Amino acid sequence: MVKFSHGCWHPAQDTIIDWAVETVKAEARVDSLHFVTAAKPIIHRGDILNNPTLTHKISSPIDDVLLVSSTHWKAQKSITSGPHFELFPDGEVKHIEKVSTVKDVSSLSFKVGQVSATVSTEPRAFNIDFHAGKKLLTQLGWRSIGYVKEGTTALHPKANYTDPNKGKRWMTYQLKLAVGDKVFGLGERFGPFQKNGQTVEMWNDDGGTGSELTYKNIPFFLTSAGYGIFIPSPSFISFEIQSERTTRINIAIPGESLSMYLIYGATPKDIIQKYALITGRPALPPPWTFGLWLSTSFTTNYDENTVNSFLDGMAERDIPTSVFHFDCFWMRGFEWCDYEFDKEMFPDAKGQLARIKARGNHICCWINPYIAQESKIFDEGVKGGYFIKRKDGSVWQYDFWQAGMAFVDFTNPAACKWYQGKLKALIDLGVDSFKTDFGERIPTGDAVYFDGSDPEKMHNFYPYLYNKVTFEVLENTLGKGNAAVFARSATAGVQQFPV
Repeated sequence: MVKFSHGCWHPAQDTIIDWAVETVKAEARVDSLHFVTAAKPIIHRGDILNNPTLTHKISSPIDDVLLVSSTHWKAQKSITSGPHFELFPDGEVKHIEKVSTVKDVSSLSFKVGQVSATVSTEPRAFNIDFHAGKKLLTQLGWRSIGYVKEGTTALHPKANYTDPNKGKRWMTYQLKLAVGDKVFGLGERFGPFQKNGQTVEMWNDDGGTGSELTYKNIPFFLTSAGYGIFIPSPSFISFEIQSERTTRINIAIPGESLSMYLIYGATPKDIIQKYALITGRPALPPPWTFGLWLSTSFTTNYDENTVNSFLDGMAERDIPTSVFHFDCFWMRGFEWCDYEFDKEMFPDAKGQLARIKARGNHICCWINPYIAQESKIFDEGVKGGYFIKRKDGSVWQYDFWQAGMAFVDFTNPAACKWYQGKLKALIDLGVDSFKTDFGERIPTGDAVYFDGSDPEKMHNFYPYLYNKVTFEVLENTLGKGNAAVFARSATAGVQQFPV
């Protein structure tokens, strides 16, 4: 829960908020608006001192979509460090409608398609109105864009010289929500479908299907007012939806910068289509994925006879199956994952898979991206540098789930190739799909990635790389239109790798 206020007038205890209250610089360029706001009104020239500013930009990647960005300190690693969502994977789309930008004595305006943004530049009256035609969609009103700091005092020379970054830092947008506006989305959730009144946090976690925790956090929501909002960051993000201010959706993200896509559409379908254009359209799943999937589930002791008994039971009941799924325990104990069938339980795995397929089924196998210390491929991963490391250079290991397990580092191209090689051997054996389980218990703190990615951002982004790498080896081996994964964890963009 990230709340910065105590009621309507006061900040929370030990919280300092530098609100954007007045526009001090403004420029309308051919394809964008650029403006700077100050945290204190400028009454006289002395007010430019000790007055934090925010730098803003409004632009548009496609018709009826606005990209709004606000930055405090622009030369910070928290802004430039990856990972970043892979946006517009099908390529940039040209505007059909002409972009219009205007600057007059009291405002800046930006229009593309039917959607527009108007920025007030009058003294002590900063706000941004978003319209579709003449209809007000939402607003970033008075004191609704801010930079938030933990602390009890504002600027102080000694404190700032020694550690100006002490304490957490956040950026926040607080969007106006009109009476009756309904909010939906933000990924897989197990509570009320309508999100008004809820606190929703973007942080993938393994918490089952009956709590506020979830495996698939997607920083995108729809409203009944005709617009959607997408925050293009895999970071932790907090959404207070009428749960802090009854007339606002408060969005907060750690660091020095915050951006959002405002997506207008005549229907929810129209908005979702534009969101999919930004984050990636899903591949069409193979026809066989639409049939019934039969799973061993969490049967802990099973062999070919057990599998046959499951299939026989369905046949006896005249229930056709399309996929047979080998869940946990098809590999040897303490060796998850080595991506090889337990030879004691499945001495003829290739033949067994062929016999199951002869009954009209495709094959799916459970996997995860964790390599136990007892796995015979663990040493390969250590030697090749294929695992996430700690700051001291050692492999990041722990005993939760599998003893001494390490995490495949999908930011390392060589690790991806190595991992795909293990899966390809299973595909060659007869496997058609993988249940890409887990992917949300990903270390932060002292975790070090091959490409230098920020571990806090990688926590939510890891499932994207995990599912992408798995989907690609299936597609490359079986052919386009024949690949499918059965994913547990996700973030924005994972919809490209169904099912």
